[in-house]
Amino acid sequence: MCGRFYLIQVKDLEKRFDFVQLEFEFEPRFNIAPSQLVPVIVRDNDCNHLRMFRWGLIPSWAKDEHLGSKMINARGETLGEKPSFRKSLEQKRCLVLADGFYEWKKAGRIKEPYRITLQDGKPFTFAGLWDTWLSPSGQKINSCTIITTASNRLMETIHQRMPVILPADKESLWLNVESCSSHDVQGLLTPYPSEEMVAYEVLPYVNSPSYEGPECVIPVNKLF
Repeated sequence: MCGRFYLIQVKDLEKRFDFVQLEFEFEPRFNIAPSQLVPVIVRDNDCNHLRMFRWGLIPSWAKDEHLGSKMINARGETLGEKPSFRKSLEQKRCLVLADGFYEWKKAGRIKEPYRITLQDGKPFTFAGLWDTWLSPSGQKINSCTIITTASNRLMETIHQRMPVILPADKESLWLNVESCSSHDVQGLLTPYPSEEMVAYEVLPYVNSPSYEGPECVIPVNKLF
């Protein structure tokens, strides 16, 4: 699964995706948690748009917004079978921006937090889905979920699942819902190469979703 991630190198992503318009200021985030607003890219009128969506998908047909807390992740293997995700897979795919993510490894009775990122230190994108929900009062809420897959060799030592990280040259395919069907993009939902990733234990600051300090990304061994 993916229950926490971070995004620090915002400026690098602005250059990479050539957003049509940056409609808000986004500060570096060291501990992004479910139910919070997260930066995503959607494709509209042949242009990339940066938006802020709530993390935790609320399907358009949901009776209330609380369903979103149970849908922060979507299993890539069964997307086409689930009513909650099938329509979004066909029509509403997005990229969730990140520098890395956190996962917890069981060590006896405790769970040790790990930071996982790319070897080259560059930002990347998770494969995501989104939808728009209309509240009884008429408020529109755009929300998203991060797709997961089986872990690669690196992640297997920490957790059995991992988020789908898209190669940079495949991101446009994922966004292009008009030319690429859900069947066409299913092959993208695979584990990222373990040799291109790195993981290390971090301090327990990240355990609290309310803590946002840069200490979340400091390796444990840097203290000794």
